[in-house]
Amino acid sequence: LISRSSRSSSSSSSSENETSLQSRRSALQSLGLLGIAPLLASVAPASAEDVKVGGKIRLGDESIMDQKDHGTSAVPVQENLRYGVSRKLADKISNYNRRFAELGGYFQETPLEEVVRAANGPVTFYDSNSGKPLFQAPINRSVDEFIEESKVHGWPSFRDDEVVWDNVRVLKNSGETVSVDGTHLGHNLPDKRGNRYCINLVSVAGSPA
Repeated sequence: LISRSSRSSSSSSSSENETSLQSRRSALQSLGLLGIAPLLASVAPASAEDVKVGGKIRLGDESIMDQKDHGTSAVPVQENLRYGVSRKLADKISNYNRRFAELGGYFQETPLEEVVRAANGPVTFYDSNSGKPLFQAPINRSVDEFIEESKVHGWPSFRDDEVVWDNVRVLKNSGETVSVDGTHLGHNLPDKRGNRYCINLVSVAGSPA
């Protein structure tokens, strides 16, 4: 049984969390980071001629993640990342990390959902370091399905049809999903529908090179 005080506490905590999320979004709005029109201009859907998306999973080996000039990458993350994500966090997760991730639900504190819903077609996600295209979504599913699956798991979640395999690899023994240039992106966490790439938004918030 749940006491009245426990229920009250739970309700209060939920309300506080919602208020906190709204406050953070309001703060981003005041900084101009939730301006959907400018964001849409920068994440305009790529045409079929721009990148080849989808196909069979491509595996890679550990050598991709060998140490380079900037952690596992040759360069730091770009100066002006999309969606208002933290550059400091992006650099840490993308270049100096193999296991950890941004907090679950982090993407919901950004305008990602609004951008995807407002776009006239799939949105292209670029490497935060190199600016190479890594994912396009949604493809072969609705915007609602893409957003809902991402919310359920806590991170943007992509399927095989949405991966730019020329630029993405999955490490054979760990399922770690990385760019061909050494950017840590996330992990492959398959479910009954197949491969599911659980990806840090901070790692795919770049602008095209």
